Amino acid sequence: MRNGSGIALGAHLWLVYAFLYVPILVLILLSFNASGLPTAWGGASLKWYGKLLANASIQHAALNTLIVALTSTFIACVLGTLLALGVEMRARNSGKKGSNIADTLLMAPMIIPDIVLAIALLSFFNLLKMSLGLHSIILSHVVFNIAFVCAVVRTRLKHFDYSILEASIDLGAGWFTTARRVLLPAIFPGVLAGGLLAFTLSVDEFIIAFFNSGSGSASTTLPMQIYSMIRFGVTPEINALATLVMLVSFTALFASQRLNKVPKAHD
Repeated sequence: MRNGSGIALGAHLWLVYAFLYVPILVLILLSFNASGLPTAWGGASLKWYGKLLANASIQHAALNTLIVALTSTFIACVLGTLLALGVEMRARNSGKKGSNIADTLLMAPMIIPDIVLAIALLSFFNLLKMSLGLHSIILSHVVFNIAFVCAVVRTRLKHFDYSILEASIDLGAGWFTTARRVLLPAIFPGVLAGGLLAFTLSVDEFIIAFFNSGSGSASTTLPMQIYSMIRFGVTPEINALATLVMLVSFTALFASQRLNKVPKAHD
């Protein structure tokens, strides 16, 4: 009975993996399809990746995506880390584990539907009579990335030994020196993990960027470029572009998970 249950659970696990990843593997395989047809296999070729490198529109969209992702990630890391420190220090000083209301407000940008957040940000920018472009996309991405960075850093802080801060201050170090020489190095893996997660989300995000990019192609990002290309049909060139975007996203996400591993007690 025990062996039968294990086999059934194992089969279920692999079926779920197949359901999740077989379409992605098919897309990657078709990106090497020499045929111009989306599904008919015509042999293996790298020519579609070469066409991507020669496509000026894709190069421009990739540069925009990199600018948005790096800038919004940096700002979100600074603000999200400060927010996490403030929340955890306040909870520690008050002797409470935390407020459900405060946690809900902090995590709200993570759970609000993208379409709702996109419309809200667009309305806010219009209210301020602010022009739209890469700057508005960056600000929009910062809004939801702060919540993810804060959540990751708070996880790191919950396993942080605050006694070393007290020891540093007792030995004569000021708060700024303690924060720079003791606190920041200890939580930096969590900050970096949150930054990689924010970078991944920013590279992949489409709806909020689409609503807050303004008119014209000057602020087009890669997801928006893929959307404009796919309206005329799926081609191996689109598959190749999607493959590269997924490769960047998976790499950053994997690195984020590795960096955010909770340290063991003896560490």
